[in-house]
Amino acid sequence: MSVRELVVLGTASQVPTRHRNHNGYLLRWDGQGILFDPGEGTQRQMLRAGVAAHDIDRICVTHFHGDHSLGLAGVIQRINLDRVPHPVTAHFPASGQKFFDRLRYATAYRETVHIAEEPVSEDGPLAGPVPYLLEARLLSHPVESFGYRITEPDGRRMVPELLARHGIKGPDVGRIQREGSVDGVTLEQVSEERPGQSFAFVMDTRLCDGVTALAEGCDMLVIESTFLDEDEHLAVEHGHLTVGQASRVAREAGVRHLVLTHFSQRYSDPDVFELQARAAGFEGELTVAQDLLRVPLPKRR
Repeated sequence: MSVRELVVLGTASQVPTRHRNHNGYLLRWDGQGILFDPGEGTQRQMLRAGVAAHDIDRICVTHFHGDHSLGLAGVIQRINLDRVPHPVTAHFPASGQKFFDRLRYATAYRETVHIAEEPVSEDGPLAGPVPYLLEARLLSHPVESFGYRITEPDGRRMVPELLARHGIKGPDVGRIQREGSVDGVTLEQVSEERPGQSFAFVMDTRLCDGVTALAEGCDMLVIESTFLDEDEHLAVEHGHLTVGQASRVAREAGVRHLVLTHFSQRYSDPDVFELQARAAGFEGELTVAQDLLRVPLPKRR
């Protein structure tokens, strides 16, 4: 059975708290796993969340600040220690190659797994379009930062009533999906459009075109909301978003499920983030992320 869900490993920003680890997010997408921004302590959080190294097929790093990348060393070594049986691909800003190299080889260990490095230097596609298109967009932060978006290709959903009406059954169902027609009956006559699902991951950034492009029409948007609205001057100064800014982006982009995360340690009441998100006019599904939470993608449209 296919599973599409976000496993939240950590939700703190620069400083972890008693209840929030540094960043870390695993997106389960059917049989694949994409690990985003493994901050310090990610390997232990994986254990607590029931995530194995074998679950990781890709690693996507938005930028090289410690709360988003210091866990790389442990995660990569664990991938090799556990002899993950498939290759793993790592995406990260090309400008941070020296940091990736230092983290990948922070200590001595035995390499048993091929980890393909595919640095990101500009906007555009990184992989796909099957089983999904992975894209990157430049964000606005004091160090180079990229956000990521996953988009499933549109497909078609078979309709039992239409199949019966046209006498398509048994092996012919698979045949019409592969070949497009059977005995004069076309795929369009026995199916309906099935829009592909989409997921976007936006971390440390000010408002910019990249944020808007990544969020547009997403089924799920995971986005930083480091500061409450009353501290917008701090957000601008340090290259971050407020909860209100993030929520307005989601509202205007038509996001179905908004996941707020990356919270400053100065705030102790998560309920305030929900209140300010709703005050900003976001009416869709809303999650104020907590460590070890599992958030399923919305049902298909």
